[in-house]
Amino acid sequence: MQADIITIGDELLIGQTINTNAAWIGQQLSLVGIAIGRSTTISDGKQEILDCFAESINRSELVIVTGGLGPTKDDITKEVLCAFFDTELEMKEDVLLRIKEFFEKRGKEMLPSNYEQAELPKSCIVLDNFIGTASGMWFENNGRILVSIPGVPYEMKALMTEEILPRAKSYFSVKGMYHQTLMTQGIGESFLAQKIEDWENRIYKDGLSLAYLPSPGVVKLRLTSKHGNKDAEMIDTYFKELEKEYPKYVYGRNGVTIFDVVGQLLRSKGKTLCTVESCTAGGIASAFVESPGASDFLLGGIISYSNAVKISEVGVAAETIEKFGAVSEETVIEMARGGKRKLKSDYCIAVSGVAGPDGGSEEKPVGFIWCAIAHPDGVCTRQFQFGSDRGRNLEMTALSAANVLRRVLLGLVD
Repeated sequence: MQADIITIGDELLIGQTINTNAAWIGQQLSLVGIAIGRSTTISDGKQEILDCFAESINRSELVIVTGGLGPTKDDITKEVLCAFFDTELEMKEDVLLRIKEFFEKRGKEMLPSNYEQAELPKSCIVLDNFIGTASGMWFENNGRILVSIPGVPYEMKALMTEEILPRAKSYFSVKGMYHQTLMTQGIGESFLAQKIEDWENRIYKDGLSLAYLPSPGVVKLRLTSKHGNKDAEMIDTYFKELEKEYPKYVYGRNGVTIFDVVGQLLRSKGKTLCTVESCTAGGIASAFVESPGASDFLLGGIISYSNAVKISEVGVAAETIEKFGAVSEETVIEMARGGKRKLKSDYCIAVSGVAGPDGGSEEKPVGFIWCAIAHPDGVCTRQFQFGSDRGRNLEMTALSAANVLRRVLLGLVD
C-alpha cells in the first residue's frame, strides 16, 4: 500500500520553520511496511488544501496531514476537512473536558479559542491528544483513510506512535519491513561503496536492499528486508562482516552517535577525558554532554581560540606558534599535552584549524584541520582537509576527532 504526507503551513514554505515532521512520519511509515508515494508541503489557503486533499486521497490509501489545528484564526484545517467530507463541526464534550483538565493542571486560563478546539467534525474518529489541546482526526472514505494531526512535533509523534500507526497496521493488514543501520565515520560514500562492492552484490542476491545515507562526517548503511524479522539474523551477519573488516570506520548501529560510543568506551575502561579546542570553541565537549552520564568521564575543557590563551592557559610555547603557526601538528601536540596535564585527565582531544570562510592560505586552505589525542602512552595526530563551508567543517572536525579517540581507545591507530 501507499501513503501520502501533507504538511500545511506558510512558515514551512518560506523556510522559517524546518519541515522535520514529514521526514519523521515517512521514516515511521516505512518501518511498518507502508510505502511513501508523495510528500507535499502547501500553504494555509483553503482551496490549496482542498485540491491537495482530493489529489492525495485519489492517489493513496492513507493520507497523513499535519498542521493548521491550532487555536488561532489562521488554523483552518478543521474547516477545510468539514468541506471536504461534507460534514459539520460539533462540540465533543469528552474532548472539552480533557482540554479543561489540561489547562487546570498548568494553572492557566482557557480562552474562547481553546473551547473551539473541542469542536470537531461529526464524521471523524477523534484521536485523543493528552499532551496538547488539538485532537487528531481519523476519516474513513471508501477504503481510504485521511488523518489530520497537529504540527507540533512532540504532539504529532505521540499521536503517530500511540494511535495512527497501530490503527493503520490493523486497518490495512500491512506487514512491517525490517531495517538495521550501520554507522561509519572517516570514509566518504563513494570510497566506501568501492570497498564493499562484493559485499553489496551478495546482499542483493539474498533479497535485501541497501541504502547509503550520507551526512556531514557520517555515512549510514541501511539494510532492509521486506520479510520482517525473518531476515534479522542474516542482516546481523552481514553487518558483522563489515565491523570485522573495517573497524577504523564502523563505530555502531542504528543511530548511535560516535560520542555515545566513545563515552561508553571511556566508562568501561574507567578513564577520563578533557578537550582543548581552538576552531570548534567547545563544540566537541558540548557534543559529548548531549547524552546523559558524560560526567562519568568528561572532566572539562579549555577554549583556546586565541594564541594568547593557547600560551597562557594551555602552556603552548610562543616559539612553537611563531615557528609553525597556530594550525600545525606541533601546536596541537602541545595543546593536547598541556590540557591533559592541566586538567589531569587520561585523554585529551585538541583541535586547531581554518574553519572558514576566510583565513585560508595556499598552504593551509579553508577546511585544513589538525587534531591531536594525548593518551597515556603518548600523542596521536591526524590532519584533515574538509570543504569550504564553516558549519560543516566544525561538525566534521568534532566527529573526526571523536573517531580518532575511538581508534586510540581500541588500539586501531597506525
